[in-house]
Amino acid sequence: MSTLEIKDLHVSVKTENESKEILHGVSLTIKDGEVHAIMGPNGSGKSTLAMAVMGHPKYEITGGTILLDGEDIAEMSVDERARAGIFLGMQHPVEVQGVSVSNFLRTAKTAISGEAPNLRGWLTDLRSSMKNLEMDEKFATRDVNVGFSGGEKKRFEILSMEVLKPRVGILDEIDSGLDIDALRAVSEGINRIKNSGETGILLITHYTRILQHVVPDFVHVFVDGKIAESGGPELGERLEAEGYERYQKTSTR
Repeated sequence: MSTLEIKDLHVSVKTENESKEILHGVSLTIKDGEVHAIMGPNGSGKSTLAMAVMGHPKYEITGGTILLDGEDIAEMSVDERARAGIFLGMQHPVEVQGVSVSNFLRTAKTAISGEAPNLRGWLTDLRSSMKNLEMDEKFATRDVNVGFSGGEKKRFEILSMEVLKPRVGILDEIDSGLDIDALRAVSEGINRIKNSGETGILLITHYTRILQHVVPDFVHVFVDGKIAESGGPELGERLEAEGYERYQKTSTR
C-alpha cells in the first residue's frame, strides 16, 4: 500500500522581488484507494499544494516534509517524482506540438517503468481506456492538447492517469470548464482509478458538483494556506449550502 504523507508543510512562492509564504503548516495523509477533496476560496493555497508536491521550481519548501512510502521526495526533481509515482493533472494543460497522444503516453510509461510496454498490449489498454472515456480512437493520433477543447484536455488528463497508474494522482480543478457529459465521463474515470485500489487521489475543486459523482472519503477546507477543517462527504454538502464565509471570518495564522 502506497502512502503520501505531508507533514507541517510550509511553502513560499518566489516572485521577482520577494518570497511570500503561501502554505502555513499543512498536514495530510493519502493512502491507496482514498479520495481526498480539497475545497476553498480563490487564493487559499490549493494549487500551491499541488505544485509543491510535484516539485515546481517556483514553489520553495521552507519547512515540513513530503514522504512517499516513508521516503522524503522534497529534494527530488519533477521527473524523479513522476517516476516515483506522483502524477499531476494540471489545471491548464500545455500543448505539445509534433507529439501524438499515443507516443507521448507510451514514452511516459517507458520512463516510469524503465522499459517499453509491449506494443500490442499497450494499444489494447489505451483503446480500452479511451472507449471508457468516450474518446474516438483517432484521438490517439492527435498532437497532445493541440486544438483540444476544454473537455478533451480534461479527459486526456484522466486517460493519462489511467494508463500510467501512478501511486498518487493530484487533480487540480479537473472539473473546470466541463459540460454535463464530460463531467460524467471524467468522474467515471476517476472512480475506476479509485476502485482499482492502486492509487490515492487528491482532488482539488471549487465546486461540489463533481463530488456528486466522485464521493470523497475525506473533504478538507483550505483557508489562508492551511486546513481549516476536515470531514467526510457531508462537509462538502455543508460548504455548498454555507460557503466559506464562516472560515474566512475566523481565520488566523
